[in-house]
Amino acid sequence: MRSVPERDAACAIAQAAAVVGDWWSLLLIRETARGHHRFDALQEELGISRKVLTERLAHLVETGVLEKVPYQDRPVRHEYRLTESGRGLLPVLLSMQDWADRWVFGDGSLSGTADEAGTEARRVAGLTGERLPRLELPGHRDGLPVDPVADATATVLFCYPATGSPGPLPDGWAGIPGTVGCTLENRLFRDAYEDFLAAGAEVRGVSTQRPDEQRVFAVEEGIPFTLLSDVDLYLAAALRLPTFRAGQLLRLKRAVLVVDRDRTVRHARFPVSDIPAAVGEALAQVRRLAAEG
Repeated sequence: MRSVPERDAACAIAQAAAVVGDWWSLLLIRETARGHHRFDALQEELGISRKVLTERLAHLVETGVLEKVPYQDRPVRHEYRLTESGRGLLPVLLSMQDWADRWVFGDGSLSGTADEAGTEARRVAGLTGERLPRLELPGHRDGLPVDPVADATATVLFCYPATGSPGPLPDGWAGIPGTVGCTLENRLFRDAYEDFLAAGAEVRGVSTQRPDEQRVFAVEEGIPFTLLSDVDLYLAAALRLPTFRAGQLLRLKRAVLVVDRDRTVRHARFPVSDIPAAVGEALAQVRRLAAEG
């Protein structure tokens, strides 16, 4: 572990920087969150030398951010997976991503949407063909973990910032571009739910609201599908989903994904400026997948 000057011995920021304040260390946490766990896969994704990769992995294992998990006996080979401590860094990564989207790639404006030609849109478009790593999020009904990908021909994952019920929403919420329409979006997917089921698909709504907050909304609106809470940002980190900060919380920007049974993203829509059209487009994509067999 990198030594910390004595004057910073009691500074938690300095201590954290000693563990993860390195370019490669942060990107290794990013890649393991995205589902890349093996040495060769990490090297391919990052374009890093084997020597540097070996050193950084050893450091992150030594500091408890990653753990080595055997996946082969003869010869013994290991995967590198985030520990509870490592998963605790995901909000840090998403905060860094959010800051760069707003202040490096953007003009500093607070927004719940994005330019169709911007970096956030290109990042989401690049999800098509990528596989969603295995993870679980709390469901709204009982707070128990649920796989975002259902056992169905396809799963529609629609991400939204926050519903007004049970509230309250942050001051100035309606003035942030892209925030208005979360209740409408849920209602439209609710009203089309039987059509999605008939096409062999399941629907999941995702926000960073708590499961108990989602439960109140789901009961009030008669939502038949599961709402998932990404309060710990596991899904956002796995897919590098666009976010914005409001009310001191990171919120998901509105996006719609269609994922097949093999966990491969087959369709990605972001930004979503026309909510009814996005719902119809998702249904059309699901029907196309069903026709493919």
